[in-house]
Amino acid sequence: MIRLDDVQIFVRAADAGSFSEAARQLNIAPGQASASVQRLEKALHTRLFTRSTRSMQLSEAGERYLPHARLLVDAQIQGEYALANARHGLSGPLRLSAPSDFGRNLLLPWLDEFQHLYPGLSLHLKISDRSADLIRAPLDAVVRYGELPDSSLLALTLARENRRALCAAPSYIARHGAPVKPDDLRQHNCLRYVWSEQIHERWRFTLPGGERTVAVTGNRVSDDADVVRRWAVAGEGIVYKSRLDLINDLKAGRLVELFPSARCEPAPLHLICAHRSQLTPAINAMHAFLKERCTTLLADPS
Repeated sequence: MIRLDDVQIFVRAADAGSFSEAARQLNIAPGQASASVQRLEKALHTRLFTRSTRSMQLSEAGERYLPHARLLVDAQIQGEYALANARHGLSGPLRLSAPSDFGRNLLLPWLDEFQHLYPGLSLHLKISDRSADLIRAPLDAVVRYGELPDSSLLALTLARENRRALCAAPSYIARHGAPVKPDDLRQHNCLRYVWSEQIHERWRFTLPGGERTVAVTGNRVSDDADVVRRWAVAGEGIVYKSRLDLINDLKAGRLVELFPSARCEPAPLHLICAHRSQLTPAINAMHAFLKERCTTLLADPS
């Protein structure tokens, strides 16, 4: 019979590249780690590692078995989480990263509600418009716009149909007029922001005749997208960003949408985890909670 602790030690040894390092991480003796893997190999009737006096590496069978072993370990972790949270409710630290505008103006009040529902949770929130490194950073999940470029990460959809919106304040339109087609943007002050070291200054639209991309310019740029939205509300220029970020300003009349007949580029919103093993009950609960809030906000026309 296969023992789950042997499978766990095998996975840790494969990741660490040695029994001694795996043993150190698990706080057990190196001989115990080696014996566990040997016991697993005996149960599976195959060699999982090829060993020499100086090196150890996965065998062909070990390579094939490793992803299934990870699933077994993940299932064990998820089961332990489920039992613990059934007894005590959701608890422990929950470490998140979110973009500036969405994080400050929508996520913050939503997190207040969420933590009041689950007071055992300890929230750690990082607000940044830089792309967080989920592998190296001490984060459980990040909230991010856009399609997921790295297929090894796990993306949970919050607002799949969200798009960017092109908007300006009534005061800006009164002074400068409103553009009527994308090429008119070249004669307007376009407010730009930096995302992951790149200035977002190529604005894309879908028109009846096809795709149109315009390279815009302006006298203001910031690495904080919330600052750019505030400049737009103050009448300093035209903004092009997620409708979720702008929707409360649109509803209040602080901003007016331009080109309503054109489709702006997609801006789907996701809750992203580094690995399926991070799908704890707390993350699953937060995903369901935030998805419902985003859906309600985008569906409400008032």
